[in-house]
Amino acid sequence: MTQVSAFGYSAPALRQRTVMYPLLARHPLPALSGQRLFITGGTGFVGRWLLAAIAALNDGGAAIEVTLLSRRPKTFIDANPGLGSLPWLHLASGDIGDYEFPPGRFDALIHGATDTSPAACSEASLLSGQTRGMHHVIDHAYAAGVRRLLCISSGAVYGEQAATDERLLEDAPLPVLAIDDFYGRSKRAMEAIAADATRRDGAPETVIARCFSFIGEGLPPHLAVSRFVADALAGRDIVLTGDGRPVRSYLDAADMAVWLLALLAGGKAGRTYNVGSPHARSLEEIAVLVRDTLAPGRAVRILGQDAGAPRQRYVPDTRRIEAELGVACWTPLEESFYRMATAGQEDVPAPR
Repeated sequence: MTQVSAFGYSAPALRQRTVMYPLLARHPLPALSGQRLFITGGTGFVGRWLLAAIAALNDGGAAIEVTLLSRRPKTFIDANPGLGSLPWLHLASGDIGDYEFPPGRFDALIHGATDTSPAACSEASLLSGQTRGMHHVIDHAYAAGVRRLLCISSGAVYGEQAATDERLLEDAPLPVLAIDDFYGRSKRAMEAIAADATRRDGAPETVIARCFSFIGEGLPPHLAVSRFVADALAGRDIVLTGDGRPVRSYLDAADMAVWLLALLAGGKAGRTYNVGSPHARSLEEIAVLVRDTLAPGRAVRILGQDAGAPRQRYVPDTRRIEAELGVACWTPLEESFYRMATAGQEDVPAPR
């Protein structure tokens, strides 16, 4: 029988919380202690790692209260047994565009609600939904007396990265996006609404996080790294459907959670920060590293079926957030792959 932890995960998956301990010892975030937070988008990959980080902080006595918006709270609780009994976590039911404001005041708000599935990102309705949701979140922030607002945006706002641009800078001019880039356009609209709201009297201190690529337990299965890990676990060759040349960089999800909470606690108001790793690798290099870490001896096969795929390079410049908040890429990629591969298994020592 699977043991359920106090945090609501099975015993092996408890690492999603416990891996936060050494990171938070290094970067403790005392400014969040005693805060009352409202979070949208807390039931997906990014949100669950934020909850894991907050759980670890509360284990250390931070006494953070969280109200989490979900369209289907019962479904979320059923999928995460034990969460419903946590005294510091409360579920609010509703859609991002018209949810009923919970009673009481909140110190801070994290707005990260976005459907990032391939189907949703190809729909024009994503733009109108994100716009409506951002306006509603701003109204809630004013009504609840929110002092700090963290808007989780995306590196997609930069459009296609030129091959000559080693890394994307926050203050670089933004090009015109393709008419069917609904995801990038929706994130730009969200940022514009947030920036406009800061000009009003009594506005919360607003910080924008442009998120890039992450890896870790719970990563959506359609993403390339998830497929590589699945191939390795199944004893198959690691397969790249493309030509392996697109360049990416990956920040571990636990590191990501600390970066985002650091921005909530201490990012400069009105400022935009890239969140991701600046260390670029081709997808072929990533596939080889997954193979070498998890399935030595297997082959890496490159099919070259979608060599003309968009976004050939996607790498942020992170000097701003590293210099201002003291964060870093603490977790090696090999450790991230190992944690993904052993999620749901009994704890065993990571390879040295």
